[in-house]
Amino acid sequence: MAKADEAAALQFTPTWIVAAVCSIIVLISLAAERGLHHLGKTLRKNNQKPLYEALLKVKEELMLLGFISLLLTVFQGMIQRTCIPPGWTDHMLPCKRPVDDQAAEVGAKQAHFFATEILGGIKPGRLLSEGAAGAEAELCQKEGKVPLLSLEALHQLHIFIFVLAISHVFFSAATMILGGAKIHKWKQWEDEIQKDDAGNGPKVTHVHQLEFIKERYKGIGKDSIMLCWLHSFGKQFYGSVAKSDYTTMRLGFIMTHCRGNPKFDFHKYMVRVLESDFKKIVGTSWCLWIFVVIFLLLNVNGWHTYFWIAFLPLILLLAIGTKLEHVIAQLAYDVAEKHTAIEGDLVVKPSDEHFWFRRPRIVLHLIHFILFQNAFELAFFFWILATYGFQSCFMDHVGFMVPRLVLGVVIQLLCSYSTLPLYAIVTQMGSCYKKEIFNKHVQQGVLGWAQKAKKKSGLQEDSATVEPEPMNGAGSA
Repeated sequence: MAKADEAAALQFTPTWIVAAVCSIIVLISLAAERGLHHLGKTLRKNNQKPLYEALLKVKEELMLLGFISLLLTVFQGMIQRTCIPPGWTDHMLPCKRPVDDQAAEVGAKQAHFFATEILGGIKPGRLLSEGAAGAEAELCQKEGKVPLLSLEALHQLHIFIFVLAISHVFFSAATMILGGAKIHKWKQWEDEIQKDDAGNGPKVTHVHQLEFIKERYKGIGKDSIMLCWLHSFGKQFYGSVAKSDYTTMRLGFIMTHCRGNPKFDFHKYMVRVLESDFKKIVGTSWCLWIFVVIFLLLNVNGWHTYFWIAFLPLILLLAIGTKLEHVIAQLAYDVAEKHTAIEGDLVVKPSDEHFWFRRPRIVLHLIHFILFQNAFELAFFFWILATYGFQSCFMDHVGFMVPRLVLGVVIQLLCSYSTLPLYAIVTQMGSCYKKEIFNKHVQQGVLGWAQKAKKKSGLQEDSATVEPEPMNGAGSA
């Protein structure tokens, strides 16, 4: 054993092996860095500033992962030298300890079979109990204690954090791409409206003749609130946004925020807002990391936390979709109640009153959490699959595993093709518009003017606070 450890030391490793490994790592790192750099230059060249800022957010995530990796590497010795009584490790275990060595051997053989036969030779991680080997572990054993965290467990935790962050970025990008593809189909509706000379949509003589009202007004009334919510719940699964919805909400936005420009390109504005929101969705805030820590704490054997927590993003997603559909229905209800007969255009009135706590941005934060939690579910599953194998206790039973995968796929598709497009258009029905209503050059001009005005105002305040010194002889005059 001593000879094996001595041979594994760096000073007894052939230099060609060290140089080859370092070269491969450096080449992969440089290729990734250059790829991100050229992607950023392309986005800036095409004036896609929101997507470029999202790319910077991804770089921040990678830098955070590098820092976490550095901390785990630097402090792994100190963690292993931290000894605790063995009794402390008998509580809140994610898996039951093997009753005897034979049971542990059977589990190891099953994991090895899965890795070699199904995953194509990927070797699963060693059992956590094997990570206690080493000098630090021997020091704790001499004291009748065990290390706070074994080297093997620390290494696997490191890999899990990396897989989680990468999965979150990947699934967020996939959601935005799929959702953006559906929103792109609305461009033909915008083109058809732009061809109209008035550019203000259909003319009606009675409000109930319009398709928007006929489709959304049914089931809405003072005595049928539950029926209204049920209709909104089901509407998110089929035809969540129809052409009449787009036309009516587009006109309501234009008549409220830019009445003097009936030819305003509402679709392009929506896409700019969505790109700007993407940089917020792709990031990982401290609140989300707290959620990860809480899950790791509650992932106790027999609680099936991994199974029950999979329903949380689905429930939130269905609640958001229902609320957004209800906002559209409420807009139709307001028009139908206040304008029984009109001549001209049907105009809805955007208002923050229709949203939770009068804050449309809450929907974006919830979508951010849903995407992160769904990525966490899928990342945790594949990490366990590759590390411990299909027969691991982390997997629970098949009855718990299959629903988790199905829910993950359903959440990803529903969020991409229904909830995200709904968010993109319905949140524009708030009382305020976003700065993306201006193009890039106008935004820069407005911001520059605001900075100059602020600077000028500050200079005026400073000059007003400075009192002029009295002139010589003024006191005797």
